Amino acid sequence: QVQLVESGGGLVQAGGSLRLSCAASGSTFNINTMGWYRQAPGKQRELVATISRVGNINYPDSVKGRFTISRDNAKNTVYLQMNSLKPEDTAVYYCNFFTTIGNYWGQGTQVTVSS
Repeated sequence: QVQLVESGGGLVQAGGSLRLSCAASGSTFNINTMGWYRQAPGKQRELVATISRVGNINYPDSVKGRFTISRDNAKNTVYLQMNSLKPEDTAVYYCNFFTTIGNYWGQGTQVTVSS
């Protein structure tokens, strides 16, 4: 089992920045891809960013150039630096760890961007 704890959400004005963190505990030696997803009210959960164990990164066009994902394998932690935030970035953000023993989600952290 893997337990994920997220931190760093909050309220920010448009154009501002936030940094999310997600730390894993438990069976952490099996972690492969780490990622962030988000879900806005009334919408489906969508990909924000993923990073493989060797550092291959994927972003959708909606956040490319504004968001940066990184990971610290020694700390079993993934980060999401979010710059130039827009009101449409408002959502609950979830971290996701894909491991050889299962797919795990964080509890979610609210990000609200005011205009």
